[in-house]
Amino acid sequence: MKKRTDLKICLIPLGCLMLITMIGCAKDKESVPELTTSPVTYVSEPSVTFSGTVTSDGGAAVTERGICWSTSHNPSTSDEKIPNGTGTGSFTCTLTGLLTNTPYFVRAYAINSAGTGYGPEMAFRTWNDEIATDIDGNVYHTVTVGSQIWLVENLKVTHYRNGDPVELVTDNAAWEGLTSGAYCNYEHIYANAAVYGRLYNWFAVNDDRILAPEGWHIASDAEWSDLSSAQGGDAVAGSKLKEAGTIHWREPNADATNESGFSALPGGHREYGGNFTYINWGGGWWCSTEENSNDAWIRYMDYGAFDTWRALEDKRYGRSVRCVKD
Repeated sequence: MKKRTDLKICLIPLGCLMLITMIGCAKDKESVPELTTSPVTYVSEPSVTFSGTVTSDGGAAVTERGICWSTSHNPSTSDEKIPNGTGTGSFTCTLTGLLTNTPYFVRAYAINSAGTGYGPEMAFRTWNDEIATDIDGNVYHTVTVGSQIWLVENLKVTHYRNGDPVELVTDNAAWEGLTSGAYCNYEHIYANAAVYGRLYNWFAVNDDRILAPEGWHIASDAEWSDLSSAQGGDAVAGSKLKEAGTIHWREPNADATNESGFSALPGGHREYGGNFTYINWGGGWWCSTEENSNDAWIRYMDYGAFDTWRALEDKRYGRSVRCVKD
């Protein structure tokens, strides 16, 4: 019997609309290809570019290599594919004309005389066509999760819907003494706000002038519960809601698949005394639901946990905000 010679492939994605999960390839009875994958970064159009690397030809010339994809798991060369060259080394392929709000599954492949080798499966979900714009002109992409439509990004707005400014408070003592709405950038760095959104105290969340963009509202505790339930419940929902990889999350974040498309980011928080902590470690989002005169509900996710959980928080804390469609 002729001994099979397996290919070794490395799949390194460069960019896509929405990465949902990374799934390792199945083990072969004789040997397993040596593979690595990296999470993608987002682009603003329905296309995604992947880079693959054939690290070993398995002892036989690679006659074809490229990317194959499908809307079902484990795509193969019998599905859609884009060939790109021969031999070992790196190559890139760009998928275009993708449908909106649709899950896709992608694998790198390479062919030699012994057969076809595949890299790990990577899944991503494209965004909705619909976008939302706040009063400052910030644009947010949207994703459908279960029966809800959510903003993909954390809120960045600095004005209420009527045009009044949300107070920017940088002084720690002033922050601690607040009983009215305010916001800040994490460690007062604008670049952090551009990526993770801004941090708001709960008084801003509850202000009658309305923080959310027109047609949207800050999610209630019950709506967060619905989101979690759509992902299998609190015990596993965190991994399905968090952005995959370690571009923004602290290592290992290995449990994160983002198969929901929600793309939760670890924006950290500002304590009621004014100190900042936990960026890249965890993300906490205000609910619009009040518990008492001092506390309101939040939802929290951590870099080292599968779950998401609800907790009571002092209203003076600075937390991220996500909106759901009316």
